[in-house]
Amino acid sequence: MPVPTEFAPSPEVASAAVSPAVPSIPFARSARGTVGLEWELTLVDPATGAPVSRAPEVLAALAAPDGTPHPFITGELLLNTVELVSDVHTTVPAAIDDLRGQLDELRVVCDSLGIDLIASGSHPFAQWQDQPITPKPRYEKLIDRTRWWGRNMMIWGVHVHVGVEDAERALPLLDGLLTYSPHLQALSASSPFWAGVDTGYASNRSLMFQQLPTAGIPQQFTRWSEFEAYVADMTRTGIIEDHSEVRWDLRPSPRWGTIELRSCDAASTLTEFGAIAALAHCLSDVLTTRLDAGEQLTVLQPWFVRENKWRAARYGLEAELIINAEGDERLVTDHLRELVIDLAPVAERLGCAAELASIPGILDAGGSYQRQLRVAAENDGDLRAVVAGLAAELRG
Repeated sequence: MPVPTEFAPSPEVASAAVSPAVPSIPFARSARGTVGLEWELTLVDPATGAPVSRAPEVLAALAAPDGTPHPFITGELLLNTVELVSDVHTTVPAAIDDLRGQLDELRVVCDSLGIDLIASGSHPFAQWQDQPITPKPRYEKLIDRTRWWGRNMMIWGVHVHVGVEDAERALPLLDGLLTYSPHLQALSASSPFWAGVDTGYASNRSLMFQQLPTAGIPQQFTRWSEFEAYVADMTRTGIIEDHSEVRWDLRPSPRWGTIELRSCDAASTLTEFGAIAALAHCLSDVLTTRLDAGEQLTVLQPWFVRENKWRAARYGLEAELIINAEGDERLVTDHLRELVIDLAPVAERLGCAAELASIPGILDAGGSYQRQLRVAAENDGDLRAVVAGLAAELRG
């Protein structure tokens, strides 16, 4: 369908987009459909389940004998967090195997240090004031500016990068993927608890994160020059220093030549991460193929995009999502099962058929947030049991 005229940039924005004063943002050359994955994990005490701020120890143990840091396992905002970053791969299974190898490597070090690992969008009972920040200028600046909201960012997520050939293809693809971002968010939802409270949300992380400046739902641009004008405005007014501080749920990543999907909670198992990555990879391929054919992608009104995000955060796999500009709605689980069938030939071609086909099993067993709530109910609300359950799932 054509993009409604009310979504077109204002004359002022359009003028800025072609102004020679707007610095260009080079978009790296990237092979179409390549995949890169990022996975944030929490370090916890095996006895108490509480987070432990021992990332420096862990990273030091993973370093080479000459002190060179591990090339793919890094620190993050909080000292209780490590992040696994895959290399660039052509298939989802290869990227997942990469992370599996890193997790095994990390596990050896953590076991020797008496540290356990969990993966979820939030820690069930951690308190923000007890979590030290990694001492880096970038993080210190963020906390100094955002204060209470920034210190509350006890959040863990996964990111999926998909290669895009050129900058002009990136933003239309991002707009098309916005229709499916809530599906991915609901499938990954794993943050029902916050600081010891049952929030009533499947993904409380997604709503917490959007409190940061430039985080949340992306602007809906169609041309790269509009994105360049946006970044120029944001840097000129001191909101950001460069485009890497644009923290949208979906964003172009010019340094890598990718679209980066960032709306998901941390997947609690590698199986779930594989399912999320396969769905994202297949959808990106289908939408890019439609762009190749000159088709207009389905683009939801901004108010539908915002409502869908809230519904996925609140209701998770029980959400009814708006699936087109006419306002038609579908239960997300029904739509996901339909997408698995429709995308099966694409998944076969992309080499991720098994990962995509695992989605119905996840829906049948319950998403991570549902499993966490179940464990809490079975243990009289003891959230230490939830942490133990997450740790056992990750080991499994």
